[in-house]
Amino acid sequence: MNEQTILLVEDNPGDEGLTLRSLKRSNIMNRVVVTRDGPDALDYLFARGAYSGRDATEEPQIVLLDLNLPKVNGLEVLRAIRADEKTRLLPVIILTSSKEDKDLIAGYASGANSCVVKPVDFNQFSEAVRQLGLYWLLINQQAPNAR
Repeated sequence: MNEQTILLVEDNPGDEGLTLRSLKRSNIMNRVVVTRDGPDALDYLFARGAYSGRDATEEPQIVLLDLNLPKVNGLEVLRAIRADEKTRLLPVIILTSSKEDKDLIAGYASGANSCVVKPVDFNQFSEAVRQLGLYWLLINQQAPNAR
């Protein structure tokens, strides 16, 4: 992987902007690819459709995944990621506004590496994103060439 990319799967423009501002504020300068629904995220990951020219061997470092997506929801996207040999070990962090236990349980049961409930307060959200970036982009060691 030449450049450590973050795939942000988020349909809400406000939450997208908040996440991008939080990444920038935390000095996380990775390239961020934004997809706004489940099929678009899967097309990006599997280099098909509008992304058919993308080098499929260059996977994102992490996926930040909203659960409530149009067309194909976040849990279905996560299951598709885990079902494919090439992406099954890709770190996926669920960012959700849902505080319901059933959503968190479903996320972990479907293979999420982490679930973060989006704080409403910008400073709290920025701090959560900063900590995610520090851990998943700098500290965490991914399986080498296992994907």
